[in-house]
Amino acid sequence: MVWYWAIRPWSLTASIIPVTVGTSLAVKNGYFSPVLFILTLLGSLLVQIGTNLTDEYFDHTRTPKAPKYPGPYKVIALGLLSSRAVSLGAYASFAIATCIGIYIVLQVGWPILVVALASLLVAYFYSAGPRPLGGMAMGEPLVFLFMGSVMVMATYYVQTRSLTAEAFWVSLPIACLVTAILVANDIRDRDEDLQAGKATSVTLLGLGAGRWIYLSLLLGSFFVMLLAVLLGIISWGLLIILLALPRTFWLVRVLFTGRERSQTNALMKGTARLHMEYGLLLILGLISLRFL
Repeated sequence: MVWYWAIRPWSLTASIIPVTVGTSLAVKNGYFSPVLFILTLLGSLLVQIGTNLTDEYFDHTRTPKAPKYPGPYKVIALGLLSSRAVSLGAYASFAIATCIGIYIVLQVGWPILVVALASLLVAYFYSAGPRPLGGMAMGEPLVFLFMGSVMVMATYYVQTRSLTAEAFWVSLPIACLVTAILVANDIRDRDEDLQAGKATSVTLLGLGAGRWIYLSLLLGSFFVMLLAVLLGIISWGLLIILLALPRTFWLVRVLFTGRERSQTNALMKGTARLHMEYGLLLILGLISLRFL
């Protein structure tokens, strides 16, 4: 149960959704390898778990005296796991993910090697090192790129050995929503980040700007799909994602009315649910098009 909290399982849909979306697009176009899908999904999950454990380790060892909200995933601060155990867990996750990545590269070719190495480096140095990337206001572009567009398109490539405009456009809403999760997190943790000297879009630009960035990402996830439909790049059937609008409207209301931590925490959790809900609708739409 301790490791359950340490790996932050509620966050893992951020890996599950893009991999499954990319694979579903491949299925829609007539390609599917169950083995490569399972390995890609497992490798992506292990990279995110390694990132979560690395974040926990360096968050504790770098600023052990900084005032922090005592979340249940703070397993080191709560005395549930040692720093060494968490560090070993992170390295083990990255090592297994690397082995899986090597196998996939041998199956599909060197382009995936470039993506895999870049993803591993970003995942580790996002929280690690003397100047972690996540604390240098680089979180949003890195998450947008590597946990959104790159993950969806790389997964599609693993299945099809090709890239298309359709894959790029389908990746964009997933990138928008996973980045919105990070912005919601930064809105919630603004005071703690200011005290710790952590640079995020919210600490640098202010709470108001952070809210508008978040809103732009939410609305952008729907706008890019509508635009792709109008341009004839994707099918009208994928507008099934509009069923996610009710949760989106609720999140916008919380965004501009919530002030207490319980409300900003609800914003972050709700955004993660929207990412999952939107993703599942997109997956359903893509697979349905295969049989229509």
